[in-house]
Amino acid sequence: MTMLQQRTIRLSQAAGLSADGAALGDGAAREALRQAMHRLSDAETTQGSARAPAMCHALTEAARALAGLHAYSPAESHLAQALRWAMQMGGHDLRADLHCAWAEVATNDADLSAAQGEQARSRAARDRARDQAFEATRQAGLATDPNWEIRVLLRASDVLDRCGDHDDAVLMQQRALVLMGMCHAGLHAEDAPASGTLADAMVQTAPGALM
Repeated sequence: MTMLQQRTIRLSQAAGLSADGAALGDGAAREALRQAMHRLSDAETTQGSARAPAMCHALTEAARALAGLHAYSPAESHLAQALRWAMQMGGHDLRADLHCAWAEVATNDADLSAAQGEQARSRAARDRARDQAFEATRQAGLATDPNWEIRVLLRASDVLDRCGDHDDAVLMQQRALVLMGMCHAGLHAEDAPASGTLADAMVQTAPGALM
């Protein structure tokens, strides 16, 4: 058995332990995981300056596939590794995006854990989600593209709202509104539309949620 097969089996088993019944029977999602693991194995053979971006992308895709199977803990682990490679590449845009993705995965884990009655695990996941959301906004403030910063702020706001941190979520929405120039038109924070509505109104100049 190859290392790729062993890795795929281990991660599939992890997904089975944490996924709901629909995900357990989702052959397409499991095939996506297999392909993601294959691409990750290929990336591991990349040498030179191309290695960091190849590994970062492959790890992110693996995290996406794992999240699709509700294997949130392995997905978070892969995103943590992707962030380490992103730090080698420099720049803040990608790191902000990955922190957002991590926050979204942790929030999904919190929701699933709560539904399964695992309240302690749910609280721990929400704490991770908050930490990642705030770090995403810090990185977003250093990003070169203001449109990217707005997207990150809205994604982080959505995470915080789902975690019950409504005041912080509104503050991030307000920060996004200022960047969009909407506050100058007399729109106040309490009148701000929901994050999703704001996001839908924007020109899509940066990626949306990864997970």
